Formats: sequence, structure tokens, C-alpha cells
Amino acid sequence: MNLVRTAMLLAFLTALFMAVGYLIGGSGGMMIAFVMAAAMNLFSYWNADKMVLRMHHAVEVDERTAPEFYGIVAALAKRAGLPMPKVYLIQNPQPNAFATGRNPQNAAVAATTGLLERLTHEEVAGVMAHELAHVQNRDTLTMTITATLAGAISMLGNFAFFFGGNRDNNNPLGFIGILVAMIVAPLAAMMVQMAISRTREYAADRRGAEICDNPMWLASALNKIARSAKQIVNPDAERNPATAHMFIINPLSGQRMDNLFSTHPDTANRIAALQAMAAEIGGQPAASTQFNESPSERPGTGPWDHGASSASGPWGVNAGKPKGPWS
Repeated sequence: MNLVRTAMLLAFLTALFMAVGYLIGGSGGMMIAFVMAAAMNLFSYWNADKMVLRMHHAVEVDERTAPEFYGIVAALAKRAGLPMPKVYLIQNPQPNAFATGRNPQNAAVAATTGLLERLTHEEVAGVMAHELAHVQNRDTLTMTITATLAGAISMLGNFAFFFGGNRDNNNPLGFIGILVAMIVAPLAAMMVQMAISRTREYAADRRGAEICDNPMWLASALNKIARSAKQIVNPDAERNPATAHMFIINPLSGQRMDNLFSTHPDTANRIAALQAMAAEIGGQPAASTQFNESPSERPGTGPWDHGASSASGPWGVNAGKPKGPWS
């Protein structure tokens, strides 16, 4: 159902793009704008992963520099039947994570140091399983295509603002057509882009729960991340809000509603869906006992900070073998 909905939304974006191009300058204007937008977004398609990782100052790690975290990702990737992605850490106190890459063979997953410090071993596994689900579902490719079409529509809206008045002879709706191209179409494109992003989050939650074999690990993690994100500012995300939809929880301040303009579903709705999934498979929601704990009350509760003096990772990531049914 999610796949069908995403396909329908992408088809709507394509139709909207073609319609706006025709309203502005007929077939000639539409083709010129399309070529320019395609050129810009083609560059983004091949380089978006590197650009996003650089924006957030991500550092690549391996089994030597971050053995436990790397081991979790490796075990989950094997369980999901995926190639081993590149693994990155971001020195940022806000717990969060994202995946990027145009396909599973060129994928990367990144987590903040705040995620490793504030979440338990099982919760981190749930989060990384969610990100690997995005990779497996090729959501990063879907969002790239969506961004391309939405960007092209916005570009046509700007084109209409500057040149629409000189092309009324090609515009069957006259001034009304120009207004549609300038205001309504870009707004509709943004709403569709947000809807696709939210649809893919629900799908990744479910698949991620299947990969890690326990929906409640992810449910507990989402609760902790959401509450911490409200308290801890992510400066890199605030400077680059266009990347917000990539994170497992919106890293920006002020977006807490599950509405048309939100890049993420409401966290409570996501947790409820995972709890229902756990009930379906007969799982015990033991992790829900942690839902009332404040993140600030449990510093260093993950397996990454045992008080050991011989930290082997770049930010105190200790060695250890991943535990759980997926190891």
C-alpha cells in the first residue's frame, strides 16, 4: 500500500510539473525548465550522499575505530541481506541517525554520538535497523526523485514570477495561470514531498522492526530521540534544514505536529504502530518501561560508556560484541 501511494504521489508531481510548464510558456518553456532542473538535480543524485555527510561533519569509522557500533550495523546488514554500508559517526549531543546513498551498493548510515551515549544497545540496534530498512527500500532514491520534481516545480514558479507576464500568449489561463504556477503549484509540490517522506518513515519502522526482530526496541528509541530532540539543538541541521527529512526524528526545533507540513509522522503514532506490531507477533513490550525516563536522567546508559578508561573509538566508543538475536 505504501509503495502504491508513493507511486501515485510521484505521478501527481510529474503531472503537476508538466501542467505548470505548459501554463507558463507552452511546450518550449516547459522543456527548457525541465532540462535546467534535471541538470542541477543530476549532480545532486550522484553527490548527495557526500554533500549531506559533509554538511553534518560525519566521520567514517570501521571495526577498529568503533568496533561495537560497526559490529551492530554489520550484524543487522547481514540479517537484512544487504551489502555492508559505510558507517559514520557525527559528534553531536542530539541523538539521531540517517541513511543516504543512491542504492544499497553505495549506501551509508550515520549516527550521532548522542545516540550512542543516550540509548541502550538494543535501542541503537532498532534505530540502525530502521536506517537499513530505508536503504533496502531504496527510499533515498525515491526522495532524490521527489526532490528533483519538487525542485523543478519551484523553479518553474520562479520562472513565472519573472517572465510569466511576457508569455500570456502561451498561457491558456492568463494571469490566473501565472498565480497557479507561482504559488499553488510549489505549495502542492512541497506537500506531496512531505507526504512521501512520512509514508516512507512508517514503512521503514515496520521493516526495521522485522530486521532487528523486536519492534519495542525501535519504539523505545523513538521516544527517547523525540524528547531529546526537543531539548538539544542540532546546529548543523538548523543550518541545513533541507536534510531534516533524512533523520529518523526531525532534528529541527518547532515541528511537533503530524500535519501537512511536517517531514515526519507524529512520534506517538509511530510508537503505537510498533506496539501493535509487537502484539501481532506476540512480543513483550519490555522496552516500554523506559518511556517515562528523561534522557538527561540516564547519561551514558548505552553500551558505549561503561566507565572504561581504554576507549577505542574516536569519541569513547568501547569495544564489544553486539548482542541479541541478530548477532
